[in-house]
Amino acid sequence: MMGASATYPKLARGAALAALCLLALGGCTDKDKRVRFDGIHFKTKAKAVDRKVSAADFQVEVKKATQSLDGARGAGEYAGIRYCIANFGSSRIDWAIGPDTDPAVLRIEGDTLTFRGTCLKP
Repeated sequence: MMGASATYPKLARGAALAALCLLALGGCTDKDKRVRFDGIHFKTKAKAVDRKVSAADFQVEVKKATQSLDGARGAGEYAGIRYCIANFGSSRIDWAIGPDTDPAVLRIEGDTLTFRGTCLKP
């Protein structure tokens, strides 16, 4: 019994040390490797419009698009291409509203630019 109780403090120290290491490593990001458009890193989110109907139809949201409309358009296109490659193995996209859309017609609500497109098969 004495041996077992002596092990628990060692386990607790080891678990605490492991948690500390994870916290330290989890906070590390290599910001230099993030893709920037017009010198700005934009947060993007690409997702299926309705996965039950078709995963090929998707939308991309680009946050803080008013920092640089050209940069936001590039970031949206990049996110759409990544989505299509990951889900369909092709970078071909039929954009309904996309990077080549007339700026007057783009969907910008608040500070978020939204693109819509369909992934095309290779």
